[in-house]
Amino acid sequence: MTRRRFVRILLTLAVSGGCLAYILWQLNVRRTAHILVHSDLGWFAGAVLVMLAGVPPMAYRWQKLLEARGIRERLSWLMRSYLVSYTAGQVLPTAVGGDASRVYESARRHPGRLGDLTAIVLLERALGGVATLVLAAIGFALAVGRYDVGPYLWIEGAFVLGTIVLGVLFFSHRARGPLRRFVPFLRRLRVERPLRALYEGVHVFRRHVRLMAWISLLTLGVQAVRVLAIWMAGRSVGIELSPRPYYVMGPLLFLVILVPFTINGLAVREAFFVSFLTQLGVDKESALACGFLFFVVTIALALPGAVILGVENLRGVARPRASELR
Repeated sequence: MTRRRFVRILLTLAVSGGCLAYILWQLNVRRTAHILVHSDLGWFAGAVLVMLAGVPPMAYRWQKLLEARGIRERLSWLMRSYLVSYTAGQVLPTAVGGDASRVYESARRHPGRLGDLTAIVLLERALGGVATLVLAAIGFALAVGRYDVGPYLWIEGAFVLGTIVLGVLFFSHRARGPLRRFVPFLRRLRVERPLRALYEGVHVFRRHVRLMAWISLLTLGVQAVRVLAIWMAGRSVGIELSPRPYYVMGPLLFLVILVPFTINGLAVREAFFVSFLTQLGVDKESALACGFLFFVVTIALALPGAVILGVENLRGVARPRASELR
């Protein structure tokens, strides 16, 4: 094990331990367990269905971005890959692990296109981040004068700034000149070629304005519907808030768990629920129960992918390349 990896593991454990300590210090674990045991399974099932309903439109989005780069792929396989990526995300760092799974599997089917495939998945993630920020802005507008969520403006502001900077770097033609200054340094690190391929793969989409516009709207719609899954998890444990505050909390939660602090956002997610919902008058135990139940929703979302992988392994299914499917 390298020193860098060892330090990263220690930092991950430190963050996880700190978040867990914060949670345990804040609440009564026995009462939280009681709330979970008596949760409403109907609302829970609704949350799972809402999350699953987002898979087909996101697979369609992926298909259209691939087609723009001349890569043809079946919608059914893309949906399968999305479901498998949710399974991978349970054991790898948050959504980043799921993205890596999609890149790996699609690269096996389309040899020589790793740069384009990675760029497209990264672009999808960026579009999701932008849609999330738009939802967060709408949520804050709805919350003004009703909920005390001021501290979270700083979190949103940091993500907005980072998104703007990345957007300029990847899509502005004028940014290419300043970026060239870093080429010698990146070559010494031996990462210049993959980073150049990634940059070019994203930058080329500046010519697809209409495609980017309607895909952004599609992404915004999917994200807006998925926020309702968090609201349903809250209703399942007896939190009687309207969907309005969840449109403040939900987008920020989606952004926070993208950062690979812990495995699948464990503890960070629950701490965020406790921190946010208690400011809205929700007791700490119900807030934690809501966060944990939403975690269970993500586990349920990963089950179809686990079944798919299990069946394929039992049958010895070889994943054919795209050229063999035509």
